[in-house]
Amino acid sequence: MDLSKFDGKHVRVTDRWAETFTGMAEYGNYNFLECEYGGEEDGIFIEDCLIYNSQIVSIEEIEVHGTVELWTEQLTLRRYRPEDAEPLYCRLGTDPAMVRYSGWNPYATLEMAQETVRRFIDSYDDEHAYSWIMDTDDVIVGTIGAYDYKDDQIEVGFSVVPGWQGRGLATEALKKVLEYLTENEGIPCVTAWCAAENVSSKRVLEKAGMKLVHIEKGSLTVEDGVYDKLIYEYRSCR
Repeated sequence: MDLSKFDGKHVRVTDRWAETFTGMAEYGNYNFLECEYGGEEDGIFIEDCLIYNSQIVSIEEIEVHGTVELWTEQLTLRRYRPEDAEPLYCRLGTDPAMVRYSGWNPYATLEMAQETVRRFIDSYDDEHAYSWIMDTDDVIVGTIGAYDYKDDQIEVGFSVVPGWQGRGLATEALKKVLEYLTENEGIPCVTAWCAAENVSSKRVLEKAGMKLVHIEKGSLTVEDGVYDKLIYEYRSCR
């Protein structure tokens, strides 16, 4: 069975013991599995489960919606977990840059972080609510999500933990999310905004392929600062 064609696809696998596994498949070739696991054939990983080729009775690609796990070269984009609240408070909530151009910090206190995480987890039953943790090697390095789906468009936003900025993580995550929202979810238009002075966010939006479509002069007021609001769009190629 050619398992390589399922790499990076969401699949349903039934093994010879009649167990079923559902999730994104990561292909393991013969050489890798022989070296790392002593196996004598190829196989696929679904999360932490390794299923060898000879153990698979059936495998099929499945259609998934909502906040599903996504992978990039450096990141796993995964769902929030209750235990994420404390590190989000420590790594993002205490960062003054979170409110510099937005005036909004959902992780500003531990209690706010816990409520935010709980709200995101509760939203996962909604196929048009999308909230991911940016995770690399089990370390939270940021968040990304898409909200307020209406009239065939949705707004995307992101944040990266200090110390992990400047490594291209936000651009990488945003590209993947834009692809998923337009190609898999069929949402034709994804929007985003940032303050004109927020050079780093502006750069991320443009590198990910979003286009500046409108400038709202002086429409952002954050504490004593007044900024122009830049409106960006990403549209499906279909």
